[in-house]
Amino acid sequence: MSDGPKRQAGAGLAGGLTNYGDPDFSAYLRRSFARSMGYSDEALGRPIVGIANTFSGFNNCHRHFPEMLEAVKRGVLMAGALPLEFPTISLGEVFLNPTSLKFRNLMAMDTEEMIRAQPIDAVVLMGGCDKTVPAQIMAAVSAGKPAIQIVAGPMSTGRYRGERLGACTDCRRFWARYRAGDIDRAEIDAVEGRLATTAGTCAVMGTASTMACIVETLGLALPRSAAIPATHADRLRAAEESGRRAAALIGATGLTPRALVTEKSIENAVRMLLAISGSTNALVHLAAIARRAGVPFDLRRLNALSDETPVLVNLKPVGANYMEDFFAAGGVPAVLRELRDLLHLDCMTITGKTLGELIEEPLAEPVDRSVISARAEPVDPDGGLVAVFGSLAPRGAIVKRAAADKRLLEHEGRAIVFSSLADLARRIDAPDLDVTPDDILVLQNAGPKSEAAMPEAGYLPIPRKLAAQGVKDMVRISDARMSGTAYGAIVLHVAPEAAAGGPLALARTGDRIRLSVRERRLDLLVDDAEIAARRSETKEPDSIARRGYDKLYHDHVLQADEGVDFDFC
Repeated sequence: MSDGPKRQAGAGLAGGLTNYGDPDFSAYLRRSFARSMGYSDEALGRPIVGIANTFSGFNNCHRHFPEMLEAVKRGVLMAGALPLEFPTISLGEVFLNPTSLKFRNLMAMDTEEMIRAQPIDAVVLMGGCDKTVPAQIMAAVSAGKPAIQIVAGPMSTGRYRGERLGACTDCRRFWARYRAGDIDRAEIDAVEGRLATTAGTCAVMGTASTMACIVETLGLALPRSAAIPATHADRLRAAEESGRRAAALIGATGLTPRALVTEKSIENAVRMLLAISGSTNALVHLAAIARRAGVPFDLRRLNALSDETPVLVNLKPVGANYMEDFFAAGGVPAVLRELRDLLHLDCMTITGKTLGELIEEPLAEPVDRSVISARAEPVDPDGGLVAVFGSLAPRGAIVKRAAADKRLLEHEGRAIVFSSLADLARRIDAPDLDVTPDDILVLQNAGPKSEAAMPEAGYLPIPRKLAAQGVKDMVRISDARMSGTAYGAIVLHVAPEAAAGGPLALARTGDRIRLSVRERRLDLLVDDAEIAARRSETKEPDSIARRGYDKLYHDHVLQADEGVDFDFC
């Protein structure tokens, strides 16, 4: 296997010496303290592979990382380098307030600076839960050193009364039934204990697995590693090989994440996102990764790719299967084969081979067409995601059309506006809420600069009185995000957001809104004079005393179409 460009020996323990004004003293002191950890002269003389370990007691997805870590170390040692793990911030999606996305940039900064500051010749990035992988890739692109990603892998499914269950699409399905009164408290409590039963990320094509597939497509992870279940022995073998490959990358300057993330490889990643009908969150993360690499990311280009790229993967939340089925069916390589003629095959990968060369390698077994369709018989002829623009979203908003009731993708209705998450919680289930199934639910002030910090609240609940009537989908619009495990006719990431003075802030209950996915439009049907009057009456929000990271975040965070990264990154 070729390692690509000419390689150089790693600096090892002598790299990036602490500055005491005397380099020889710095090296002497570092060796002295390194010896206190029991390393031999031979070990201290080797190049160093750092291992960014995001294990945390607040991250259920990563609870198997201690075993994975040993496998990574084994691979590094077998390749002749010294593995040194280091902890970074870990983001457990359901354990963070107000939302994990607010801390993605903090984790990226932490990881980047530790890669830069420590004597590391190459790095293995161990992540998995939603925002950890994008944070690590953002960091690695900026840090400029060779890196490889190994992900946690998806959970295995649980069982309840003979039915397979997987977090978190089935979480939402059963919760909707509970809200509608179809099942009682005892049953929802029983389901709660069956939804997430192993280590690993969500069992469906949520954000974690979407990002794993994207990273493999970008060439930053080993082929076929994205979908290996967390509990499968192949996950440990992939971890071992990732450690081995990280050591081989030392000195291969042309195979760093910064070199591999290009306009072409980003476009390949978008094709994969569309074909798997992946998470809307991935667009925010891809925009941030692209921006770090100096690569343009245009939502209008997304639409052009979506018109050409069919949905090929039959997985929840838009299909019937789970990630463990996707792995057995052939995983990312099988999808790439179907997309071959749409891809930039000359893109290089961390293997030292091009994407085209990897696609030509034989698959382990025949592709299961009930899970991964052939191009000639797609699950859906159009890509899973599309951007819409208009008077309500001048810089764009995102619709996961593959997850929506198709009749709602062309819809005009009366707006029912909620000014905040608190307002939503207070009124959505009120018996006297004036709402019909044809109305459009609108949530304001849930974008990046809001106090909510763009949570996964775009999946607005169906009002209880409508849910009880059997209503399962409505058009819902917000500047928030939606979990990749969710579904429905939901318009997300409206930019500019309400808190930044976007038109969404000017919507009022009773306004007419028109959504046309066919025309790529989202419009507030209110005349210009009324909009101007509303804007003139809008008061500046009260300033809030901020400190620390909260102030840094609020002062520098960008909008959704720019990746919600910091303007100085």
